[in-house]
Amino acid sequence: MLDIKIIRDNPDLVKAGAVNKNDKCDIDLILDLDTQRREIIREVESLKAERNQASAQIAKKKKAGEDAEEAILATRQLGEQIAAKDQALRDIETRLSEQTARVPNLPHESVPIGRDELANQVIREWGTKSEYNFKVLPHWEIGEKLGLLDLSAATAMSGSGFWTLRGMGARLQRALIQYMLDLHIADGFVEVAVPFLVTGDSMFGTGQLPKLADDMYHVESDDLWLIPTAEVSVTNLYRQQIIAEEQLPIKLVAHSPCFRREAGAAGKDTRGLLRVHQFDKVEMVKIVKPDDSYNELETLTAQAEKVLQGLNLHYRVATLATGDLSFASAKTYDLELWSAGVGRYLEISSISNFESFQARRMNLRYRDANKKPVFPHTLNGSGLALPRLMAAIMENWQNEDGTITIPKVLQSYMGGAEQIR
Repeated sequence: MLDIKIIRDNPDLVKAGAVNKNDKCDIDLILDLDTQRREIIREVESLKAERNQASAQIAKKKKAGEDAEEAILATRQLGEQIAAKDQALRDIETRLSEQTARVPNLPHESVPIGRDELANQVIREWGTKSEYNFKVLPHWEIGEKLGLLDLSAATAMSGSGFWTLRGMGARLQRALIQYMLDLHIADGFVEVAVPFLVTGDSMFGTGQLPKLADDMYHVESDDLWLIPTAEVSVTNLYRQQIIAEEQLPIKLVAHSPCFRREAGAAGKDTRGLLRVHQFDKVEMVKIVKPDDSYNELETLTAQAEKVLQGLNLHYRVATLATGDLSFASAKTYDLELWSAGVGRYLEISSISNFESFQARRMNLRYRDANKKPVFPHTLNGSGLALPRLMAAIMENWQNEDGTITIPKVLQSYMGGAEQIR
């Protein structure tokens, strides 16, 4: 959430940021509500001063044995006016809070301006596309041929957008999860295991609510939400807390299932594992001092890249344009993994700096050197999501004889096996 002072003092900047993010929040309404709020506060303070004076007159008259009825009536009328103003103030503050919560985070000045992903800027690549002297099968074909995938069984039990792994397919996913956790823990991240169901307040804290409600699964009977990413649970570990400066930077990693309705993505990437409603992911979260956050964004991106480099998979890094940024992000890098069977790059990780946006929404603070409570900056990044990573391994490590070579870093996690056949 943006500080109301930023909106009040820089309305044109905030409007431009919202427009560049394709957001239609009403900044003029927020400014009007803020003006009304401050005016009512002034009126209430004035009325309370009058009531204090009237109360003093009552005491003075009673002490002098004079009739205080008129002063008592004035005090009562002032109290009624104050109560009415207080109610009006509460109503306006509720509306103001609702409207402010819908204002997106401002894009960082280094983010390219553009309406959609076509304006994203590729800033580097790692590795090269492998060349094949045979037709590489898409992952859904090779996966079912080798008994790794059973998409029809998942569809029969849950509908479209779900997947089932069998045998070496299930073991490959488990190996990838353990490989990624081990890699991140060795580099100083602390593993946490977190709930997969959270309250609406937690979803609000990380910015999923209210804007993205239609893309998530809600358990109405318990008023709980299934997490779309472990970012929600992990970052909210510190909600409503004031932490010690010495704890920063905090580096956390978690594995969790993720649940997404993908309501706004109907008809996109419906084959295989490219867009599914339930999937596993390893997620990294950082909580850092504001002055350090953009350096931390670079190191977090490098940490996610390290996973792909260990698997020897070709990828590129892109800076997202304003129109492709999430509601809460100030700057995001996407890792786009080449998938030989599909024949295109697939987003495999988003690494984002939210600056103080999430911390303010969840009231997370730390005490600086002057013992003043300060909002830290929060960051997160997939490290990595499993479905497209599984798809890329099945396609990029495919052999002419129909087998799949297991990347060396995973072989010890798969009982020493070198191939899936």
